[in-house]
Amino acid sequence: MTEEPFRRREGLLVAGSCAVLSLSAVLWSWQNGSMLNYGDAVAHLAIARRVIDSHYPGLKQLGSVWLPLPHLLMIPFVAVYRWWADGIAGTIPSALAYVASCLGIYRLARQWLSKFAAIVALIFFALNPNLLYLQTTAMTEPLFLCELVWAVVWLVEWRRALDEESPKTSLTLWLIALVLVASVYTRYDGWILTLLAWTFIGVTLLRRGQFRSPAFWLASIFVVAAPLVWFAYNATVFGDWLDFARGPYSAKAIELRTATPGSGPPHPGWHNPWVSLLFFMRTAEIDASAELWGNRMLALSVLGTAVGCFTARRRTFLWTLLLWLPMPFYAYSVAYGSVPIFIPKWWPHSWYNTRYGMELLPAFALSLGLGADLVLRGVREFKPKWVKYVAVLLGSLAVWNAWKVTAEKPLTYIEGTKNIEARRPFEEQIPPLLHSLLQCRKPGATVLMKTSVYPNLVAFTGIPLRQTLNEGDGDLYRAALAAPAQNAAIVVAFDGDEIDKAVKAHPGGLTAAGRFFAPGQAPGTVYVSGTWPATRQPCR
Repeated sequence: MTEEPFRRREGLLVAGSCAVLSLSAVLWSWQNGSMLNYGDAVAHLAIARRVIDSHYPGLKQLGSVWLPLPHLLMIPFVAVYRWWADGIAGTIPSALAYVASCLGIYRLARQWLSKFAAIVALIFFALNPNLLYLQTTAMTEPLFLCELVWAVVWLVEWRRALDEESPKTSLTLWLIALVLVASVYTRYDGWILTLLAWTFIGVTLLRRGQFRSPAFWLASIFVVAAPLVWFAYNATVFGDWLDFARGPYSAKAIELRTATPGSGPPHPGWHNPWVSLLFFMRTAEIDASAELWGNRMLALSVLGTAVGCFTARRRTFLWTLLLWLPMPFYAYSVAYGSVPIFIPKWWPHSWYNTRYGMELLPAFALSLGLGADLVLRGVREFKPKWVKYVAVLLGSLAVWNAWKVTAEKPLTYIEGTKNIEARRPFEEQIPPLLHSLLQCRKPGATVLMKTSVYPNLVAFTGIPLRQTLNEGDGDLYRAALAAPAQNAAIVVAFDGDEIDKAVKAHPGGLTAAGRFFAPGQAPGTVYVSGTWPATRQPCR
């Protein structure tokens, strides 16, 4: 294959162009109020905020189920109240990760491809509407895609440096270790990525008689420590080193709580890896391409990868097969890991976890770039003057694909809009009432409410999290449940939750101030305490 050196100027142009794309998408999402569509995005922001804004601030507020790095990266930004409330705090790290992943895709493609073919791969990746939307939110996919891409970039460069006995080998190895540790603390996919990548590195060094490399063993301590620290954190804070996998907020526990006994499998693909694989691959196809061309795009991607295996430098190119890791990972996870995927064309004809398919986008982009390079080499061989025209045509097809996906309505965006529809009535009606009730009470009057389900009720009310008594407050929260009217000025309960049960068990001193409803959600009630210290002015 054509091998031209990757130049710094190319990287700057790619980063600058993709930064413009990112900013354009952010402005669109801002204008359309879409940054907070996903309930998970709102929850990620709230977790980051409570680390610095709660009765017991600190790392224990990170929780046990979601991995900590995305929240840690958001902390400097959620410290600005307005950025927390409107979602900008989550957009900043996601957008930076998007730009970095675009640069990584281009740099990876340029290991083997000409500029024209690498640009085709970049266009396919960078213009994807689902990715452009997700990078305007606090979701974790943009960050993990960045880590996945750069892990593969540095693995390829490490293998080349090893062959060339370059002094950069040790530095690149440490970069790999750093990005793998970051992936371990971002998504559980990263655990499998790290296990495979580091094992392959060890096998490669063993075959070359360099297994005793000090850099490898020092970096290994760093890599192995990453999941062990997470186990230790869970054991120390929650009393179970596997709380993230089997605790009350784990995916498994949620599946058991929501499943209807005797109604059959809780979701398509349950304990069926083949059906799970079909759902994941179809979702990945629709996320990446026009629906009609999904199967063709997948076939071309597989062909492009096969071409790369046979025509590129085999020992370095094989590392790129890690980009296909999400395929077996999600086939297993959907079947046995309690993470279903729903798409509208297949039963149950809904939208759920459609963003998981985005994890194959780097594999598709690189593979299609390899296919484009094969076409361009053929044209260069027989019609050299046509190369630029064919390159423009291939790039135009990638642009057309992005336009077509947009016209068909990106899955991740539609899922987000469906998600917020269930919360919007509460977020529009409850905060104004809370704000009004708090205005006529002593400053800092306490609100008893769960903040893990609808955290934006706090942000939209304009009060800090530490002004609430919530499930993250341990003994204070349990004491408030035992006597709601004596411990809070205002109580927000949703039918069936533990606060609602506490209110029904201890109703004395509480008066309902409002009842609220949302489609498919348990109704909510706002109560006012009559035993709380005197108000500063009459409430109306």
